[in-house]
Amino acid sequence: MRNTARWAAIIGLAATSVCGPLIGAAAAAPDAAPSSLYAPSALVLTTGHGDNAASATPERAVTLNCAPTASGTHPAAAQACAELRGVGGDFSALKPRDDVWCTKLWAPVVVTVQGVWQGKRVSYERVFGNTCVKDALDSSVFAF
Repeated sequence: MRNTARWAAIIGLAATSVCGPLIGAAAAAPDAAPSSLYAPSALVLTTGHGDNAASATPERAVTLNCAPTASGTHPAAAQACAELRGVGGDFSALKPRDDVWCTKLWAPVVVTVQGVWQGKRVSYERVFGNTCVKDALDSSVFAF
């Protein structure tokens, strides 16, 4: 009987901790659209020098939240979110501009993305030959 009471208490506390914030938000602002209707899009983007993410030390990291509105520490959050929506959250679809010429100097730059895009887990890593190649992307997503 004691185990049943413990499990009931644990399940009750878990339900309260998960559902409690949703109920509080709905009660606090009845006229406002609840933010839980939006699929979360919250990302952490990093950049650093190295051959891969495991060996590179992150030199810069920013946050990018795209739902319900663009925010975070990314310097161009609204533009980056719009560009990601345009490619359906596919980071590999971000292509370089045609009017930029970069040297072939090998000084690898690694960018990583971890988080959630429209409710789905995201884990992305890309190695660019050098900073010029990274900056040549026709996107502001990795421009930080």
